Amino acid sequence: MRIENSFIPVRGVGERTERGLWEEGVLTWEAFDPRSAPVGEKTGERIETFVADSLERLDDGDARYFGEVFPSGERWRLYENFREDTCFFDIETTGLDAASNDVTTVSFHRDGETTTLVRGEDLSSETLREQFDEAALVASFNGKRFDVPFLEENFDISVDAPHIDLMYPCRRLDLTGGLKAIEKEVGIDRDRPDLSGRDAVRLWHRYERDGDEGALDTLVSYNRDDTANLANLMDVVADSLHENSLGPFVGGAGDGRGGDADGGEGDDAARSPVER
Repeated sequence: MRIENSFIPVRGVGERTERGLWEEGVLTWEAFDPRSAPVGEKTGERIETFVADSLERLDDGDARYFGEVFPSGERWRLYENFREDTCFFDIETTGLDAASNDVTTVSFHRDGETTTLVRGEDLSSETLREQFDEAALVASFNGKRFDVPFLEENFDISVDAPHIDLMYPCRRLDLTGGLKAIEKEVGIDRDRPDLSGRDAVRLWHRYERDGDEGALDTLVSYNRDDTANLANLMDVVADSLHENSLGPFVGGAGDGRGGDADGGEGDDAARSPVER
């Protein structure tokens, strides 16, 4: 699904109305004609205004505008347009409380390249801002509740880019549990499936206490796997949500990539399970 397939940001357009447009062959903004579309006059006018404004914003690459106008549960639709400028990120910490624990490593994955910042070396407010400021979108797993508050508490930064927290669209696909369990269910492999978040804490303490560079290398590798695999998971999620929404009208995920209903990220309403 691409942004241009979406009418859901328009006031008065919900899931049913959007699907009605798709059913009538109005699969993109370009195909919308208020004279023949199955919507009322006022809704048609609002769609025309939205399309005119959005075409300019899209031409300018203004991801933040679309992050604001799309319902939070539909921000996954932005991914195909901003794929190369999406920054996947994941952190490791010494504990669960941002007020009393430290961030040890932060990894970023963008356009096939992964960068890891390490506490005491190159992890700082400035280097974090550089990574986030270059991103059109950011994506995480449970990052809204954990990673972002940790970073903002520890480094006095603000993560302002539109944020796709993959935990929520995964729930819409009946993919629940932690990241590693979901990876296993959809067939995403990692080099060290035996390691856990608890091991990450232990590895950091070994490095900090004993100067064990091997422990740090393992920690960094673990953090990088978490982050790079988010890109693979995003592809699975976007394709699956496409198939559950616009897919039946365009004949497959390769034809225009489609999206679904409005509704917040906290909505656990089930969709069809992922087939992989």
